Amino acid sequence: MLPLRSPILQLNMLKLSKIVFSFLLLFTVATHKSWAQFHPRYLSLSDSSSINISEKKHFVIQLEHENGGVLTGNERAKESLRDAYYNAFNLKIGWQTKHGGDVYHQLYNYPVYGVGLYSSTFGLDHVGDPYAVYGFVSIPIKPRVNRRWNFNYRISLGLSGRFNPYSEDENPFNLIIGTKNNVFIDFGGQVNYTLSRHFQIGAGLAFHHFSNGALKLPNTGINLLPFTAAVTYVPNAKTFDFRKQYIVPNPKEDELQFSYAFGFKQLDEDNERKYFKSTIGVFWSRYLGYKWRLGLGANIFYSASANDPEVAGDKESSFNALFSGGPAFYIDHLLTSKLYLNGNLGYYLHRNEFNRETKPMYLRIGGRYYVYKDFFAGVSIKAHAGKADFIEWTTGYTLDLRKRK
Repeated sequence: MLPLRSPILQLNMLKLSKIVFSFLLLFTVATHKSWAQFHPRYLSLSDSSSINISEKKHFVIQLEHENGGVLTGNERAKESLRDAYYNAFNLKIGWQTKHGGDVYHQLYNYPVYGVGLYSSTFGLDHVGDPYAVYGFVSIPIKPRVNRRWNFNYRISLGLSGRFNPYSEDENPFNLIIGTKNNVFIDFGGQVNYTLSRHFQIGAGLAFHHFSNGALKLPNTGINLLPFTAAVTYVPNAKTFDFRKQYIVPNPKEDELQFSYAFGFKQLDEDNERKYFKSTIGVFWSRYLGYKWRLGLGANIFYSASANDPEVAGDKESSFNALFSGGPAFYIDHLLTSKLYLNGNLGYYLHRNEFNRETKPMYLRIGGRYYVYKDFFAGVSIKAHAGKADFIEWTTGYTLDLRKRK
């Protein structure tokens, strides 16, 4: 019997792949209509002439409680989280972007950017009581003044700690995660009701994922789909300025991106050695309006594990063992003129199963930021069929091939 400290509450839900697909579908649809996070008073262009609007930044504080929704899609998760009782709190502090700034602020109805602190318990000593520190963005939908009900979605990314990792001798019950510190990924939707000029209450649904990107095994990961309840406080009671101006068509059209990424991966629980891995990518892409870039290209992957005869066997240090790769579909979702989400869906023309490239398709997804002019940096996760391969630390350069006349 696994050690526990709380009553049993476990929701057997859809598999992780269906959950992620559903959130991506919701995310894609929502971006065309621009959902919001947590500001209680909205202003449209039609009613802007009669409202006393505020030119100051709006500071927003939200306290959110989470409960339930432990996903157990495989035998390891079922065994390790069998008696889990999940509870968590989030404290979020954000600032609403101002009228007249980055054009993307207007396109997304002046989203809230901020930081959050997450603290949770599973009621299980062998899992731990994780916390996380993260950044988030939340985006309004159809802002209007005097609307009591409003909706939102958010995207969050951060680092977590205080897990009790697997140890064969000291903690054999945790079969799902091998590190104290892990990546924290969060998607969420929320509906809010305005109580007064300063307060509102809300409820919603969230999806969380914890993973170390196979930096240390085991790395089955933890996935949650909890219900949430929140209280929001807005110190500035004046109406926010949501007015919009005409935006000219995006002058940018075609781009060529060059990127290099690296990371480390543990291949086997019996072998604690971490092997260096890297990725070179070249992609052409075209803008679809301001929010999307789509394109094609290819990735080449290098794996130092090919130099280990115990891993590569007779293929040790050969070119085919060291390298793998293939073409990929390219997609960017731009959040600001500098910050964007990036993804690749690719097909291996050549792969090495000893390096855990066990599926014909690969996925890369992450975030990037232009740190200086056309030079960018970021972080992403490479995966096979929902199972992490390794965490990539990325840098690169974007070449603007052509501009609209």
